[in-house]
Amino acid sequence: MHIFNRVKFSTPESVELEFTLAGIGNRALAVIIDYQILALSLVVFVSFWVFISNQLTDIGVQIFGSSFGLWMTAIAFLILFIIYTGYFVFFETFWHGQTPGKRIAKIRVVQDDGRPVGLQQSTLRALLRPIDESLFIGAFLIIFNQREKRLGDLVSGTIVIQAETVLKSAKLNISEQAKSFYISLQKVSELSLLLPDDFAIIREYLLRRNGMSPKAKASLSLKLAQQVQDIIELKILPADISSDVFLEAIYLAYQQPEF
Repeated sequence: MHIFNRVKFSTPESVELEFTLAGIGNRALAVIIDYQILALSLVVFVSFWVFISNQLTDIGVQIFGSSFGLWMTAIAFLILFIIYTGYFVFFETFWHGQTPGKRIAKIRVVQDDGRPVGLQQSTLRALLRPIDESLFIGAFLIIFNQREKRLGDLVSGTIVIQAETVLKSAKLNISEQAKSFYISLQKVSELSLLLPDDFAIIREYLLRRNGMSPKAKASLSLKLAQQVQDIIELKILPADISSDVFLEAIYLAYQQPEF
């Protein structure tokens, strides 16, 4: 296995994106952090459950008989399992493939084609996690699989990659018009609706546009600009702003700390 294993995606816009797989070290760090948060959550729940059980013991035995204790224990285990799996399902679904641990470790889960994971993929990964962690099965699969997949990844069709970071040192030609326009763009559009995947596509286009033919460049620029407009809910683009200037402004606005 290479020290840094990389994977390539081809987007529907014919832009090729390349990412670095997360690696077992980053994934282990994310798991350790997530399990510390989970452990705290479970301790709080168990303490609360014990308190409630003690308060209801007398009434419960009178109504349900001696089996009350067994029922309370069974319900407790069910809730513990829901908390355990729900933690990963919730965060990976609504945090675009990241849990708190993955966010700190700067990695995230995506589908095999590079698209964000959904509820189905996150649920499958969470349900199979106990099997992956039994006898370190998942760790062995990650080490010996070319795409570093554990069982949950193989079944759900996902991979774990290093989160895309903004390379401010990258040499991009940004026009003065875009530098002026991006300030007003932040006030009239919902830039928070852009995902890292959207930004990655824009950035790749800006980096590679000079190597495209004029026709291909114009066509792809217009298509990307229209899609981004729909995402950020910008109905009208000023007449003096070209597609390239608009995409450059998006690039600048996306990097701002307040965003």
